[in-house]
Amino acid sequence: MLAHINGNFKGKDIVSLRQFDPHSLQKLFTLASEMSSLAKKAKGSNLLHGTITTLLFYEPSSRTFGSFSAAIKRLGGQTVDIINPQVFSSVSKGESFEDTIRVFESYSNALVIRHPEKGAALKAADIAAFVPVINAGDGIGEHPTQALLDLYTIYEKFHHLDNLIGVFAGDMLNGRTVKSLLRGLSHYKGITAYLLSPKALQLAKEDYNDFAASGITLIQIEKEEDIPKNAHFWYWTRVQKERFSSLADYEKVKNKFILSKRLLSAYGNKDLILMHPLPRVGEIETDVDEDKRALYLRSQVRNGMYVRMALLALVLGKIK
Repeated sequence: MLAHINGNFKGKDIVSLRQFDPHSLQKLFTLASEMSSLAKKAKGSNLLHGTITTLLFYEPSSRTFGSFSAAIKRLGGQTVDIINPQVFSSVSKGESFEDTIRVFESYSNALVIRHPEKGAALKAADIAAFVPVINAGDGIGEHPTQALLDLYTIYEKFHHLDNLIGVFAGDMLNGRTVKSLLRGLSHYKGITAYLLSPKALQLAKEDYNDFAASGITLIQIEKEEDIPKNAHFWYWTRVQKERFSSLADYEKVKNKFILSKRLLSAYGNKDLILMHPLPRVGEIETDVDEDKRALYLRSQVRNGMYVRMALLALVLGKIK
């Protein structure tokens, strides 16, 4: 069973936003703000000096892998980098997932894992008996550190996380970042989420019922014309080609909704922020990047490093 944070991160696995609460999130955000100042210092920090974190990535990644690596090194720690172990390690010889986790647990103070199968991070946390495991994305399950940086980005702008209106666009069915962010927002009151997607990519019924039961008001929409003009944030996502067994099915729904200057002019407002977990593959036109409301290549990316710095410092017990 996953341990709830309850303000105490030390030694705990970070697998799901279900583990969090507003107090724990506020503690993390306060420290992330401090880390943003620390990261700008030329000398960096030795907060994680003497610690080794294994980055075990079974699935391609650039931002998440790079962000964790930079976060650890900014704090003076070291990493063991294992990318595509199913090809370049003993996994290719038939080593079991259990044995792989136990081996790298022996080398490390923490394990960060990305895996294409939903539930793999929880399984790794159950296997690792001596070090904390951090979920860096498990298939169509969750991506908790992405949600934490997204929540922090929203909080940084509005200074609160209750009574928000958000528009989520793209792949609701397979989008683990969408589900993780919704899970994080479920800890707050007065959340309304408009879910803009083709019918084939709407939230699974189980997920819809789960989030609705948590108190979020969910409004599924299929037309741009239904986007509310008073939203606090838009969270655009790509349609995930790698989750489709049929290329033809993917082609039918890819880039159904494109974030453009035209769309912003029609439905945006001056206080709106634009977010995307990246990578993008055509669903946001590049001329939108110049808009001051577009944070996906600015503060949202930087916040990923600051939040992961804070999280690692807390989980490894370097800051109480």
